[in-house]
Formats: sequence, structure tokens, C-alpha cells
Amino acid sequence: MNDLESVATVEESLRGNGISVESLSSGPPLSLTYLTAFPGVEPNRGEVGRAVTAFLELARDGEWEPTSVDATILRSDDDVQATWRLEADWIRAYNRYELDDVELSERVLDSLDREEEP
Repeated sequence: MNDLESVATVEESLRGNGISVESLSSGPPLSLTYLTAFPGVEPNRGEVGRAVTAFLELARDGEWEPTSVDATILRSDDDVQATWRLEADWIRAYNRYELDDVELSERVLDSLDREEEP
């Protein structure tokens, strides 16, 4: 699978998990920007979880070779709510049952960086 096919597969999976993809580029790291359905001050953890789940499932099913992911959450155009990161090693460890749901969630949420209000 080439990079273009891989990006298309990832985008389709994210959209299937309710993530409104604005831009996606292969990396490494893979860069994801998406428009949140929850434009409040705090990022919605469930929405972040759905995005992470899409990457985990793609890697588990062999449809995507894990690379680190840098994600940016937008409230609207040019209004960044937060950023978060998913490391390729975390994905591999999770899919080998070396990392459980709680540990993975903690790592992703620890990487969450909320933008300050202007």
C-alpha cells in the first residue's frame, strides 16, 4: 500500500469513527487535524478516544503501519482547541497486549495540550 492509499484508508476509518477530518498527511509523524463536535474549552476525551481507536484498529488489522500521530483539534477554522500525540510504540505495545486500555489512555491524555484562550 502506498502513502496515498494509506492516508485514504486512515481518513476513511477516522470518519467512520465520527472524526471530522480537516487534513491528514503521512509522516512520520502522521499529522491529523480535525474539527471537534464539542467546541467548548476542554477537549472531549471520548472524541479523542474514538480517533485513537481508529488508529489501533487499523494497525491491528494490518491496514496501516503504525507511525506516531500528531493531532490538532480545531473548534473552527484557525481556532485550535488542543493537540495530542499517539506514539507508534504505544500502538504496537497495545496490540501486543503489553499496554492496557488505562495505560494507553493515560499516555494519550498526558500528551493533551489545551490551547489557552486568546
